Amino acid sequence: MDAVNDFLIFVDGYLGSAIWFPALLLSTGVFFTLYLRFPQVRYFRHAISITTGRFDKSDADGDTTHFQALATALSGTVGTGNIGGVALALHLGGPAALFWMWVTAFFGMTSKFVEVTLSHKYREKTPDGSMAGGPMYYMEKGLNAKWLAILFALATVLSSFGTGSLPQINSIAAGLKSTFDIEPIVTACVLSVLLGLVILGGIKRIARFAAAVVPSMAVIYLIGAFAVILPNLANIIPSFVSVFSDAFSGSAATGGFLGATFAYAFDRGVNRGLYSNEAGQGSAPIAHAAAKTDEATDEGMVSILEPFIDTICICTITGLVILSSGVWNEKFDNQFQRADMIFVAGAYDQSDQDDVSSISGMLNGAATSARGYSGKISLIEGIAQNKEDFTLINSRSFAEDIRFSNNGENLSREVSVTDGRLDDSGIVVTGKSLIHSVPLTTVAFTRGFFGDFGQYIVAVGLMLFAFSTAIAWSYYGDRAMTYLFGPKSVTPYRVVYVIAFFYAALADTTVVWNLALITIVLMTAPNLIGILVMHKEMRKTVADYWSRKS
Repeated sequence: MDAVNDFLIFVDGYLGSAIWFPALLLSTGVFFTLYLRFPQVRYFRHAISITTGRFDKSDADGDTTHFQALATALSGTVGTGNIGGVALALHLGGPAALFWMWVTAFFGMTSKFVEVTLSHKYREKTPDGSMAGGPMYYMEKGLNAKWLAILFALATVLSSFGTGSLPQINSIAAGLKSTFDIEPIVTACVLSVLLGLVILGGIKRIARFAAAVVPSMAVIYLIGAFAVILPNLANIIPSFVSVFSDAFSGSAATGGFLGATFAYAFDRGVNRGLYSNEAGQGSAPIAHAAAKTDEATDEGMVSILEPFIDTICICTITGLVILSSGVWNEKFDNQFQRADMIFVAGAYDQSDQDDVSSISGMLNGAATSARGYSGKISLIEGIAQNKEDFTLINSRSFAEDIRFSNNGENLSREVSVTDGRLDDSGIVVTGKSLIHSVPLTTVAFTRGFFGDFGQYIVAVGLMLFAFSTAIAWSYYGDRAMTYLFGPKSVTPYRVVYVIAFFYAALADTTVVWNLALITIVLMTAPNLIGILVMHKEMRKTVADYWSRKS
């Protein structure tokens, strides 16, 4: 598994973690915002009116209402990105990452408006009578670039696993294990069966499920969040100050957090923002293609609301819960995941600023003297006897109170480490360190009026949000399969999707998240290039729309 994770990190270094990707993502949103004169602001009220059914036509082609299409698209985004993804962004980039999530969301509102409008404009009716749309249709019909459409559709199938299936069940399993001590295998079995039952019903059943679950669960989640924010109001202003003050300088080391450079915070914030709202990724247009309307621009305006609800509202609240409660830079007892651990050669001291700078530089990709440890660790009753030879870094923090065990027994022998990694994958390492993703959000929710009961809100909310995300992404994948291979390919795809969903409940969390980062890029890049090429058609489409309305 270490080799797999290292490979994923290597590939991501040329994709999502390379500067070209967040630059392309943001510049596309900025370009269309200026080119279309801030549609996310000018059309916001009109978007609400459309969503509430003011302009509905009962005889229009489609399978869902505007609200159901919005709920389905939101169910594909409101999930681990809001609960675990925000926590991961803050863990990696500090408070500054939240600022770049906001920036991504604001300009992403325009990107989503464009991609949904163009995709809906070129949608078509499939042989089974359902509507099918998405970027692959505008790429083929509008750009006359079927090769690009095929590339996007293939990336969508991959992303349905990397974004929709694998991270969702992985986070659900981790959350239910930490909160209710439910074994991941039990979670995998029960939810895999339920997933299969829902997705077999197609878009109409999926839309009804999303419309019922997403709004109600969002309300419950927000109640739990404000139960943390209100008793920590004194920390809200300092939290906002740190978000803005660190935005262009990076976040300094504080508490257990070892700091993050501007580039690192920018990259993690933009990537997490994209994972949260999927603006520019091309997934939402697939859900919106099913909406009952003859006006493609109408549906594009509905989609403007998604990044606002998902990132600017829900993600911000999650971020404030984590920052105001102070848990983001605190160390907690936990079991270290292999992908989060690195043994550094030599003894480093967290109280020594030079040591902190050296380790921080290594974690942020800067030139540093710190290097991975290779050698033996001598253990007695699980405790290392040669501590001066190495320093264990876990979850971007100095690990403390470290113990080594196997099958529940503390080890009393030598273990081998090569280039910073334990050779024996069966060894369990525990101790105190920073935590991230769902466990971090879970701890934060216990720092409010509800106390320990707050963790149950996170666990239940995560289960419903993430499960609905997995359902929505199964639909995106089956529409892509329909485009590539026809309707007969949908059933085999769904079977594989459910199997992968089951397996991911038992996989390493960090590996799953790293896979998600790669699949997002493979899907997003061709879509952004496509809508940029069609910028003139987009402006004409919007102008024609308003001429018909006047």
